[in-house]
Amino acid sequence: MSRAPSAITLRALSFEWPDGLRALERIDGTITTGRTGLVGRNGAGKSTLLRIIAGRLEPTSGQVVTTGEVGYLPQTLALDPTTTVAELLGIDETLRALRAIEAGDVDERHFDTVGDDWDIEARATETLHDMGFAGIDLDRRVKEVSGGEAMLIAIIGLSIHRTPITLLDEPTNNLDRPTRARLARLIDAWPGTLVVVSHDLDLLDHMDATAELHSGGIEVFGGNYTAWAEYQQREQAAAAQGARTAQQALNAEKRLRAEAETKSARRERAGKKTQREGGIPKILAGTRANKAQVRAGSMRSTHDDRVGAAQAAVDAADARVRDDEHIHLELPNPDVPRGRRIAVIHGSARSIVVQGPERVAIVGPNGAGKSTLIEQLVTGARATPGRTWGELLTDRVGYLPQRLDGLDDTASALDSVAQVAPGVTRGEIRNRLARLLLRGDSVDRPIGTLSGGERFRVALARLLFADPPAQLLVLDEPTNNLDIQSVEQLAEALDSYRGAIIVVSHDDAFLDRLHVDTVIELDHSGDMHSGDLATPGA
Repeated sequence: MSRAPSAITLRALSFEWPDGLRALERIDGTITTGRTGLVGRNGAGKSTLLRIIAGRLEPTSGQVVTTGEVGYLPQTLALDPTTTVAELLGIDETLRALRAIEAGDVDERHFDTVGDDWDIEARATETLHDMGFAGIDLDRRVKEVSGGEAMLIAIIGLSIHRTPITLLDEPTNNLDRPTRARLARLIDAWPGTLVVVSHDLDLLDHMDATAELHSGGIEVFGGNYTAWAEYQQREQAAAAQGARTAQQALNAEKRLRAEAETKSARRERAGKKTQREGGIPKILAGTRANKAQVRAGSMRSTHDDRVGAAQAAVDAADARVRDDEHIHLELPNPDVPRGRRIAVIHGSARSIVVQGPERVAIVGPNGAGKSTLIEQLVTGARATPGRTWGELLTDRVGYLPQRLDGLDDTASALDSVAQVAPGVTRGEIRNRLARLLLRGDSVDRPIGTLSGGERFRVALARLLFADPPAQLLVLDEPTNNLDIQSVEQLAEALDSYRGAIIVVSHDDAFLDRLHVDTVIELDHSGDMHSGDLATPGA
């Protein structure tokens, strides 16, 4: 099969923030036409790269070459409540021009605005219908739809504009299961070139290719995320074996060089002894000594060359092995016996008791009140008039809301964790932060200067390292805006936690990694049902 042509070309692309932090450095590579999932380690610069390609940021140096106009959806939509569906779709100006022309206004500007989009209203209505918005009024205010639905409508707008290249940054954030399924259908029929940054493994499996931002370039693999991950696993296994083999060869060459030098030294000592004892004429002894020195120098040069070549092979093999760090935590025991009642969650028709170190997932459609439920549960406030969503049976609770607004941006990570663990030495806090991959200068810098992933780990550290330890963790969409590696790290960290967990999430793959014991499905009426997790990839 022939390789698809390039849609985006990056040439020595670099970007540096005003404070001197370098986000991208001399990135070279291409992204091909079709649907591509863009992946990479936390801090690799994926979102920054999308903003540069979209023209929202100017590169510090280098250039981006695209084959046409670029459409872009950022991670967060900043919407005015009065925004209409037509404005969210990006077709409001075209519709106004069409209305003016239909009313008899022949101003040339109206025709320029319409361009080739004479059927834009019909296309918009048809696509909205196919995506579950049958009969929606284009003049409807977006405040009347959920945040997830607003996100999907914005993505629909990008699809009907048919720009040659479209960039989506974490499009499934805050989308419930049904809306994610609708988005997947839209992705499958996407026109032109699509580049998606996402931690949603199911969505990434709808891609034709996977592009990884890694080691100063972009490598494009011709397959979806699952195929790419399997390929990387095989490659890394082979690379690790190659590194071991190269190291063994280097050790063998060093032993041969040492043995040869030992033999040479013995011969030199024997020759000098013979000369001292007068066994051979002095002039002959000198000739032999000179020849021995030449042979020894040649031997050392040969062995040095072979050791040098073996060392170069080791360096090359080691370079192929990725240094992907993992979280390894030894957390204090929160003392939650299996029969201990931790919390009660009230539905309109039933209540559910959380007992012991149970993992409880709360799922359901956007607008059902999941975030309201856990916020009321944690704060004790009656957010819904006349209704109490639940009650806590322990005062040792750690709460991680969707937005990390509770962090003091002027404090360091070290100081922030010390606030909740006053009985723990600062040295031990440093050690614990290091196990969460927060090391060196990052623990002393103001939190406001840290990356999104680093800020998240600080918030997580405050929960996991609190003294006394929390008996219950309450997490609201904890994987939003986290890349795949950070999601894996979060799952690893929580796997070491021996208390109870209540988590709201639409990320079934993440919930599966948490080994959830109970799934509560909340519907729009406030009723709770026993649910289950969708099969990842289904």
